[in-house]
Amino acid sequence: MMDTRREKDSLGEKEIPATAYYGIQTLRAIENFPISGIGESFELIMAYVKLKKAVALTNMELSFLDKERGEAILKASDDILMGNYLDQFPIDIFQAGAGTSFNMNINEVIANRALEIMGKQRGEYEYLSPNDHVNRSQSSNDTFPTASHIAIIHNADVLLNVITNLGLSLKKKGKEFINIPKSGRTHLMDAMPVTVGDEFIAYGCAILRAGSRIHERRNDLLEVAIGGTATGTGINTPPLYRENVIKNLNKLTSLDLVPATNSHEALQSRSQMAAFSGSLREFAMELIRIANDLRLMGSGPTAGLGDIILPPVQPGSSIMPGKVNPVMAECLNMISYQIIGNDTAVSLAAQAGQLELNVMTPIMTYNILESLKLLNNYLPVFQSRCINDITIEESSLTTTAGMNPSLITLLSPKIGYLKAAEIAEEAMETKESIKNIVLKRGILSADEADKLFDLKIISQNRFNDK
Repeated sequence: MMDTRREKDSLGEKEIPATAYYGIQTLRAIENFPISGIGESFELIMAYVKLKKAVALTNMELSFLDKERGEAILKASDDILMGNYLDQFPIDIFQAGAGTSFNMNINEVIANRALEIMGKQRGEYEYLSPNDHVNRSQSSNDTFPTASHIAIIHNADVLLNVITNLGLSLKKKGKEFINIPKSGRTHLMDAMPVTVGDEFIAYGCAILRAGSRIHERRNDLLEVAIGGTATGTGINTPPLYRENVIKNLNKLTSLDLVPATNSHEALQSRSQMAAFSGSLREFAMELIRIANDLRLMGSGPTAGLGDIILPPVQPGSSIMPGKVNPVMAECLNMISYQIIGNDTAVSLAAQAGQLELNVMTPIMTYNILESLKLLNNYLPVFQSRCINDITIEESSLTTTAGMNPSLITLLSPKIGYLKAAEIAEEAMETKESIKNIVLKRGILSADEADKLFDLKIISQNRFNDK
């Protein structure tokens, strides 16, 4: 038989494993929500415990919590922040609305560890209570969104650095290829030549622009709900509580958090989180577009576009020897699809707020943190194992670009659109270059044709910095 201790809450009594630091409310959540087997993230645990520590410090400073209990709570919090007791947070990500189960899980683990520090037994809540002391001046209503913002911001800061590196890597690759012309394509059909470099520089610009939008939405999350307690009223908090807890929280997190402009809105609305998730969706759409371009340009080796050579990182087929697939770009696509799906769940949860509270915050937090984890884990690998090692076959690109019938566009101002279209059709039928047809018809001299159809001049970007 397993050793147990008996704990009591407002619904009755239960036997808790004697070795557990969590308590009766956590046990009820374990029984009620055996759903995904996925627990709350390490980042959210750390953010929540820092919040509990900041609140304990504030309550002590404002004489709202005695020194003995307060210091025990602080030491217990520090133990968790050092990486201990992480197995004591078993709450499923699908749980009671508003995150009450997880808030109480945090409260109970801190309380029971604090009791040990005070020389008491776990579960002796008459000395130090999860609700009355660890959760003093708080509600799940304001703590869960505050901890969520902190966890998201810390992970967003990692992503912003990753995005900068990826964007600069693409632009660096663009500079490497800046003088290599190729056929441009619009509607997947031949169009005026560009350089391979300008394509990659444009990809880098798109990545960095998406990063700037993520940064803006990240800054919106600096406004936090703590102090609103139940329904945004601030009930059961001492004077100057909100200002002091945010001051302490900023010291612990190294952030510049500010109090919510309106505490009722901060509990009702999750628009800031939804907007941040939306910026990740926008970023994912750019990643999909770029990954698809790389797959198209790297298609071949004999029947594809063959504009670029993607690095071979693993065999591509279990049956076709020698086949190599664009696996890094394919993986990026799958990750990006997942991020868009995560954002759909976030969007639905954001509009599900009712009256004084959005109770769907836990699933929003999970999906946003999951998206951030996927991007932070994979993008550096994609950069190092795909982007940095892309090469090209310059001679084949130049040959193909020289046969592009769209080059007749250069003569259109001189001979007119319809006459130019006639020459383009002849080039497609005869498989001759525009340059050869123009020379045969005597429209240009050899010198004029050489200058007009110089691919490096034609493909030159006339507007943007390199």
